[in-house]
Amino acid sequence: MYFLIDIVVVLIIVGLLLWVVEQIPMDATIKRIARVVVIVIVCVWLIYFLIGFLPSGASFFPARR
Repeated sequence: MYFLIDIVVVLIIVGLLLWVVEQIPMDATIKRIARVVVIVIVCVWLIYFLIGFLPSGASFFPARR
């Protein structure tokens, strides 16, 4: 249950960060790069976070026999 709260809190913070980036007057290209970087970092973090909750014996790739 706590991991869901962690995910929601991080997504709220990231949403606020993206909103702040939109409010800062700067070139549109820099804003786009900043958004992409933040979104990629959050996606990678989320993947690692969710994979960490898999059982230790679980694997995405079955063992070859």
